[in-house]
Amino acid sequence: MSTITENLQAVAEAIGAATAEARRPRDSVRLLAVSKTFGPEAVIEAARAGQRAFGENYVQEGIDKIAAVNAALPDASLEWHFIGPIQSNKTRPIAEHFDWVHTVEREKIAQRLAEQRPAAREPLNVCLQVNISGEASKSGVAPGEVAALARVVAGLPQLRLRGLMAIPEPTEDFAAQRAAFAALRALYDELCAQGFVLDTLSMGMSADLRAAIIEGATIVRVGSAIFGARHYNKG
Repeated sequence: MSTITENLQAVAEAIGAATAEARRPRDSVRLLAVSKTFGPEAVIEAARAGQRAFGENYVQEGIDKIAAVNAALPDASLEWHFIGPIQSNKTRPIAEHFDWVHTVEREKIAQRLAEQRPAAREPLNVCLQVNISGEASKSGVAPGEVAALARVVAGLPQLRLRGLMAIPEPTEDFAAQRAAFAALRALYDELCAQGFVLDTLSMGMSADLRAAIIEGATIVRVGSAIFGARHYNKG
């Protein structure tokens, strides 16, 4: 058994324990394997172990990886999520190659993604990134502006608004972790009460996965706990 396979099993057990603690069905939480900086061979190994959804932060790296993995596993039906910051000049390749985008925070970006999504493809699944901790250096729409952006995105063709995403300020304090995720869940509930049809809370990574699941996460994003330590060599 490979290390990646063993790691996937360990993460699955952690998700199972957290969903049991939260008294939620195990299948209410999906694992997004964050494969940024790791080569196609790592994704192929994970896919062969049963993992289906993969997250990428860098556009060109992601596109190259999608092509390589699809060539190696043409019948795998993998799902590719873009989870990095979105520059205006990179919306077209994202719209053309990915199934999900978790990091929409501006109306302009949403409009470009809608215009550039190929008509032959299913609508692009979109999460709005929320700056839930109010960090000056963190991407995301302010909580008070989420509803207005949601109305715009929900009305655009070739996009399907699925829910919210956040990367709260890191902390080892479990109560603080839960509080940040609870705030995102409250925003989600407010949108649902306003009539938005949503099903996704993308929140929680390796260090705060348990808190996120207890507060309602439906997608958790885990990378190094699956693939190992990252080595960044980008200029």
